[in-house]
Amino acid sequence: MEEKQRSTEKQTKDLIKELQQELSGQRERAADVEKLLLSDDHLHLLQSFSSISSAPPTKDWTQVRVHQRTHEGSVVKAVAQLEETISKEVKKLLKVVLRRIQQFAVDVTLDPDTAHPDLILSDDEKRVYDSDVRKNLPDNPQRFDPCVCVFAKQSFSSGRFYFEVQVKGKTEWTLGVTRETSKRKGDITLSPEEGYWTVVLRNVDEYKAYDDSVVTLSLESKPEKVGVFVDYEEGLVSFYDVDAAALIFSFTGCSFTHKLLPYFSPELNYGGTNSAPLIISAVSHSA
Repeated sequence: MEEKQRSTEKQTKDLIKELQQELSGQRERAADVEKLLLSDDHLHLLQSFSSISSAPPTKDWTQVRVHQRTHEGSVVKAVAQLEETISKEVKKLLKVVLRRIQQFAVDVTLDPDTAHPDLILSDDEKRVYDSDVRKNLPDNPQRFDPCVCVFAKQSFSSGRFYFEVQVKGKTEWTLGVTRETSKRKGDITLSPEEGYWTVVLRNVDEYKAYDDSVVTLSLESKPEKVGVFVDYEEGLVSFYDVDAAALIFSFTGCSFTHKLLPYFSPELNYGGTNSAPLIISAVSHSA
């Protein structure tokens, strides 16, 4: 009985020590988030956010059972409260990040000379969808074929730029940026090696990033408007769910040596199931 009691006491002390270490770590993380919220350094804010928002979750202490519950319960409660606080701070931080990024918004229009013959562009060159009907257009070297894609008219070779695209109602789409010199004829491989930095939706609810390998993305909500931010000098391409103020994916450490163009594909019409257009939206700063 005495040996069992000593074993139980040691287990309790070890658990409390582990809980206190986790509590200390969470406090440090909360302090880091608070410092970032006060920062005026945009680049540091963007670079630091991913590491903080993707910090490993805490251990699930609800399944832990020991005899001396008094200390355990109080520390578990403190950890839970800190987790809630940090979650709120991270969401607040994301809104700050998005507001600052939106300051780099640029006016983007679609380039009809690059559009696949099946694509229909609006008169203001802000909307595009696949018609399933091929138009008789000149097969110039700039035009995509057979991929149903289109570039923007605007190109960028320095600084930072940002644009937003409405994807509401679509079952498939592809968005991102690409080198001006990227391949436009024949099959296209979406990868940074081929000059494409893209995020896609496939089969209604499958989100992926085409990095050096395909990255499957797990999103809390289905984006209806996607923001794309590029920092040319820092080699950064980030995608955001604008309405949720949530980071979708970031390409980091990119090496840009050519002009970059915004890249759009509404994907195939699929008999009307994916007929909704991609719409380049005016940027309204998040609250």
